[in-house]
Formats: sequence, C-alpha cells, structure tokens
Amino acid sequence: MTVARIWRERGRRYRLEAARCKGCGKVFFPGRLVCDKCGSREFEEIRLSDKGKILTYTVIRVPPPAHTYETPYAVAIVELEGGGRITAMVADCDPEKLEIGQNVRVVFRKISQDGEKGIKFYGYKVVPA
Repeated sequence: MTVARIWRERGRRYRLEAARCKGCGKVFFPGRLVCDKCGSREFEEIRLSDKGKILTYTVIRVPPPAHTYETPYAVAIVELEGGGRITAMVADCDPEKLEIGQNVRVVFRKISQDGEKGIKFYGYKVVPA
C-alpha cells in the first residue's frame, strides 16, 4: 500500500469516519456517492461507535505470508452500535471461543509492516468487550 493511499484513507482507517445519508439515515462505511436505499447524494460525515457485536466470523488457519505468525486467527463482520458494519480481525482471544452475537469493541493496532524496516500499517481490530 502506498503512502498516498494511506493518507487518503486516514479518516476511515484511523478515526472510523463514515457517511450517513441525509435522506434516509442509512450509514455507509466506507462512504459512498449515492445511497443505495433512497438514491440521495447528500451525506453527512459521522464517527462510528467503537462498540458492536459479531454478526458472523471465520477462523483463518492458512494465512497469507504477512500473518503466518498469528494463526489461527478470526476475521469477523461486526455491526456497530448506531449503524454501520466493519470487517476486522479479532484479537486478544481464542478464536475457538467466539460466538455470533458476542459483544466486541474496536481498538487500533498494528496490522502489518512492509519488510523489517519498512512502513508500519495501523488500523482497527476488534476485541471481546
């Protein structure tokens, strides 16, 4: 990932910024240009809650090279309080003990690093509440 892309995505990547449709109130993360519910093109920027619950998840046992030291790990789709959904790695727990409907909270952690001395990429993960 390039530094320019990281800079453009800093709002949603580091502050969980989303867009709420002014027409119907639907929350989009990341933001969109047109609401798929009502067709409106007017949005307001909001900050998503850091609390939510797991809608579904999967346990990764054969990871990509950047995450071999973390296996097994879980990736979940989380519905946040107040609207919006995110997909995030679940940290600080045994993936075999996760449950659908489990309460979680969003935390910011190191996601990966470009080589031994390269750029460190940070983003959000979820942990059991």
